[in-house]
Amino acid sequence: MNTFIENQNWRYATKKFDVTKKISNENLEILKEAIRLSTSSYGLQPYKVLIVENPEIRAQLQPVSWGQAQITEASHLFVFANIIDVQDIHIDEYISNIANTRDLNIEDLKGYADFMKSKITPLETNKKAIWTSKQTYLALANLMNAAAELKIDVTPMEGFEPEKYNEILGLNELGLNASLVATIGYRHEEDQTQYFTKVRKSNTELFTIIK
Repeated sequence: MNTFIENQNWRYATKKFDVTKKISNENLEILKEAIRLSTSSYGLQPYKVLIVENPEIRAQLQPVSWGQAQITEASHLFVFANIIDVQDIHIDEYISNIANTRDLNIEDLKGYADFMKSKITPLETNKKAIWTSKQTYLALANLMNAAAELKIDVTPMEGFEPEKYNEILGLNELGLNASLVATIGYRHEEDQTQYFTKVRKSNTELFTIIK
């Protein structure tokens, strides 16, 4: 646990990446697995993760990312895209996955499936979109923690235009919406931000103990 806290103090939102350093395939697979193993409501994982390596596409995305250089300079660009309108079919696919993974009969999972459908499907589309977008933040947290363990830098971003991302990446046709962006790579020695003391609220300010 001490190592975990040390790594959390080490990490920061990188402002300048070293373009000469790339994430190895081995480490990329570890980061992908960390995302795949992330917690989510019901275990449904109502999102997709696009890993954008194509430099031309990333060049298109930079202007609609408030011009932030990390979009093109980082080793990899991850786009977390939430499912806008979760339907019964998404739940049925999840139930099928459970049955196959645990060698169960789908019929035995009907109660759980019906429960999820009763809670999710009737919601208004905008409420479902808000809920699924929140799930992407859980996945991002796992990515950031795993990356810190590997001494890989991650810059989470909300500073972009989702509508433009959806258009450039063809997400609208897939029923997806760009919720979060994360640039991943290795910090440049010229990035002065890495030397700043981390600023956080004190325990007294942040926590309230109710006995």
